[in-house]
Amino acid sequence: MRILLAIDGSDQSYLAARAVSLFASVDHVVLLYALDVPKPGYPMVLPEVARDLQSTVEQTMREDGQRLLDRAISLLPNRASASVQLVAGTPAEVILTTAERERIDLIAMGAQGIGLLREAMFGSVAHRVITHATCATLAVAAPMRGMRRILVALESGEDMEAAVHFLATRPFSHAPDLEVLTVSPFTQTMWPTGLVETQLPMETVAESARSFAESMAARLSQLGYQASGVTIVGAPAAAILRRAEETEADLILVGSHGRKGLSRFLLGSVSHAVLHQDRFPVLVLRLPGERR
Repeated sequence: MRILLAIDGSDQSYLAARAVSLFASVDHVVLLYALDVPKPGYPMVLPEVARDLQSTVEQTMREDGQRLLDRAISLLPNRASASVQLVAGTPAEVILTTAERERIDLIAMGAQGIGLLREAMFGSVAHRVITHATCATLAVAAPMRGMRRILVALESGEDMEAAVHFLATRPFSHAPDLEVLTVSPFTQTMWPTGLVETQLPMETVAESARSFAESMAARLSQLGYQASGVTIVGAPAAAILRRAEETEADLILVGSHGRKGLSRFLLGSVSHAVLHQDRFPVLVLRLPGERR
């Protein structure tokens, strides 16, 4: 597995560095720092003066970035080979471009304490990376205690195939217990008055969701995991987070739902909402060959 570790100096990015030790068969880690050098803010400054100022700022940022990368590389497991890159550009674009060029399998980055009040920051970097990346992306907002239990929250057949493909590679150092969760949002209040009788009854919808979860758990069991399936009725994102709390999950694994075209600018609403918390690391999967 080739991992890109995005370092920005935040505590969360160092938590992501420590999380690398939880993955097995790490062939190489690319530690990346984006040099987002600001443009001079005073247009009246002479061009040659502006260039000198920008060059000084870039050199200072480069030295700071190297120190941050040196600290991050010391947190990696000894078995992992690693290289460092300092690349000029906006962070999200640098991360995405480097991931493509280096044929990365997993991007690991800090989520910087995602919350509704931090949407601007999240939207500008981590959200863009997770939305546009063509590989799996791990967003770490809190220390990862281990990898004993994973909550696999699935919404579609594409999510299921992405999860099977990823987990079949045995990506973790120690095989975790898996719980496959499907959430059925079907309630009478969600349908216009008079239309409920013409739709599938709740029992049928619940049975379909239960069958989906159990069939996925069976597939993962065939891969050698301890896996079980569970279905909950309710608001999907809230139900996923509540279940993660109840089971003390170490990681929430979600799909990206194969968005393409104009919809590549949007992350699935449930996945997006699950990322708006600061306790659980979230791993967003991609189907092989998926492009945004």
